[in-house]
Amino acid sequence: MDEFEERLRKLLPDKFPGCQFSFEAGDIVTQIMNFGAPTPVEINVSGPDLGADRAFAEKVRSEVAKIGALRDLQYDEPLDYPSIDINIDRERAGQVGVTTGSVGRSFLAATSSSRFVAPNYWADPKSGVAYQVQVQVPQSDVTSIQDVEHIPVTQGAAEHPLMGDVAQVGYGTVVGEYHRLNGQRMVTLTANVSGEDLGRVSGELDAAINRAGSKPRGVKVTVRGQIGPMKQTLTNLAVGLLLAVLVIYLLLAANFQSLRLAFAVLSAVPAVICGVLFVLLVTRTSLNIQSFMGAIMAIGVAVANAILLVTFAEGYRREGNRSTAAAIHGAETRVRPILMTSMAMIAGMVPMALGVGEGSQQTAPLGRAVIGGLLFATAATLLVVPLVFSLVQERAGVESPSLDPDDPASAFARNSNPLPGGAE
Repeated sequence: MDEFEERLRKLLPDKFPGCQFSFEAGDIVTQIMNFGAPTPVEINVSGPDLGADRAFAEKVRSEVAKIGALRDLQYDEPLDYPSIDINIDRERAGQVGVTTGSVGRSFLAATSSSRFVAPNYWADPKSGVAYQVQVQVPQSDVTSIQDVEHIPVTQGAAEHPLMGDVAQVGYGTVVGEYHRLNGQRMVTLTANVSGEDLGRVSGELDAAINRAGSKPRGVKVTVRGQIGPMKQTLTNLAVGLLLAVLVIYLLLAANFQSLRLAFAVLSAVPAVICGVLFVLLVTRTSLNIQSFMGAIMAIGVAVANAILLVTFAEGYRREGNRSTAAAIHGAETRVRPILMTSMAMIAGMVPMALGVGEGSQQTAPLGRAVIGGLLFATAATLLVVPLVFSLVQERAGVESPSLDPDDPASAFARNSNPLPGGAE
């Protein structure tokens, strides 16, 4: 479809010179994703002065036109709609006894109908049905400026001056349609995206708007369409990812009763992020919602593997061994389960990552992000996590930090042997 649209963009301007073309979304999903905008990219320039809005919008348009990935850049409103301007000479009109109102009513009755000026109804005496009676000049008789100048201006007397006798008639342009945002009139630029992901186009748009210069007083530029919701969604996902890592850290600290062990477990997370970004870069896949979800899934598996290794290593260290030996022992004993878990997850994501089949490109970033994250995380879990564990636990004691008297490993555990005399 994109290739077909590109061919049409090259052919149509030659076939229809002076015309503008735009390809708007035809499916309901894309229309919903545009959030009411006709195209994925919409730039609104709003302010109290429409002239200032339009002048600044023209600057923005000249800068945005330099972005190679944008197509069909144009104004959404008909700002230069063709019109017929009638400038009444009040002095001449007064000399022949014609008022401005009578000139307007005559012009409206001739070009539209008398029913907009003086509605008139005739009731059939037999049936009682009322019929609207209206007078209108045939459209074929009003086809040029000269025809408009020959429209009679009724003044209620024997003399009927013509429109050209009391007014100057000529061609002009007016704003054909006004769009408003929060009550303020605005000028809207629309464009489609081709050959580039929306994230890169968003950055180029921000740079182009900044190059347009300082905005006039009261003028506000808003980028709508898919870009605004995309930025909000990615920001929320990034915040959610950071909160998830923080919550995992707190849970691990509560489980191990040690902030250092929790840090050792989370030392595999940066490898996941690096793996996700590396695979997305190699496969030329954009960072989107699906890839974010894949990164979160890879972090979950990586943390589970790291917990498994750290648990065994800490147990071995509590038996009186050095932290370095405990780290090596944990990696040696848990290497098979970690590899099995990671390889099974990666193998399951390969069909999704290949993107074979109709609509599979929508979910391919998720599979690629999981594969890249787990490849790097598996290596980090077997190499980096043991190193971090040996460093943070090098001077740690073997006593349990637990304060729970019901914990047998706690220094405050209740004595299970009864005291003499039956007291406990």
